[in-house]
Amino acid sequence: MIKIVTIVGARPQFIKVAPVSRAIAQKKDLQEVLIHTGQHFDQNMSKVFFDQMEIPRPKHFLNIHSLSHGAMTGRMLEEAESIMARERPDIVMVYGDTNSTLAGALAAAKLSIPVAHVEAGLRSHNLHMPEEINRILTDRISRILFCPTRAAEKNLRREGFDNFPCDIHLTGDVMYDASLLFKDKARKPAKVRLPANFVLATIHREANTKNPARLASIISGLNRVAEKQPVVFPIHPRTYKVINGNDLPPLSKNIKLIEPVGYLEMLHLLQHCQLVLTDSGGVQKEAYFFEKPCITLREETEWTELVDAGYNKLCGTNPDNIYQAAQDYLKEPPAFEKGLYGKGNASAIIAEALLAS
Repeated sequence: MIKIVTIVGARPQFIKVAPVSRAIAQKKDLQEVLIHTGQHFDQNMSKVFFDQMEIPRPKHFLNIHSLSHGAMTGRMLEEAESIMARERPDIVMVYGDTNSTLAGALAAAKLSIPVAHVEAGLRSHNLHMPEEINRILTDRISRILFCPTRAAEKNLRREGFDNFPCDIHLTGDVMYDASLLFKDKARKPAKVRLPANFVLATIHREANTKNPARLASIISGLNRVAEKQPVVFPIHPRTYKVINGNDLPPLSKNIKLIEPVGYLEMLHLLQHCQLVLTDSGGVQKEAYFFEKPCITLREETEWTELVDAGYNKLCGTNPDNIYQAAQDYLKEPPAFEKGLYGKGNASAIIAEALLAS
């Protein structure tokens, strides 16, 4: 029996772990123990995902959140190390690029436990992003690297990973697996009247929410888009706090603010919107899964294949660029082709690789 300890803590990781945990459960020689760091901890950002996606209940909940990057990562590392010493897993599996990811990987590496990294090889080439630091360091200490795209695999080989003691697997994207698994269960957000032909917006990234000037510029761009097309905006708690605590432009009456939504409600919004504006990495891909053009409110992206194919435009925070890109996409949406993120069997490939490790 191969025992796997899986570390999760943030909304995107809950989505990714759902199909992988199902694939692991189907292997009689694999056993999974889940640790939830608590990085996202409230009902709308955490529990609802476990309920909707039928994710196994975490055996360990660390309740570590709302701290600086260093303090959060350090406390998670300490707690995860203690649990791993008791659980004695054969493999520790981490997802993505959050503080939970790096803390789990470091704790395992210090105990000489092999690390498996789901979403290995992604690069934004922006070292000012905490996520970029997390993913680079996690990749370097991982023994099993699961790459969602050929570009990610090429990044690792370009960085010399063929010379390191690790196994690189091109798997496809587990978020694509999740979208296929749950798309028919999508449901409209409760007590929300959605306008027709709406644009979907999400803003949560620290670089945007901790800089009032950047956020003000994004809001100006959203307001201009809303002059022509209604905008639905599920607002992240951090974003809401910044908007209310600073002298920012008022939101247009054509922007409909709603509470953060669960995964099934987000799928409904993605299925029924015309266009996505986001600074989220995961939502960029989800827009593609549902054949919706995407405007990314950043200067770079890890998902370069979306930009290369014309499905995604990098607009940063410039209001003119945001507005013009929106008008271009609404006037002439791109013709989508499938296949950028695999065949929807990434989770099965990962489970097989874990079994063979």
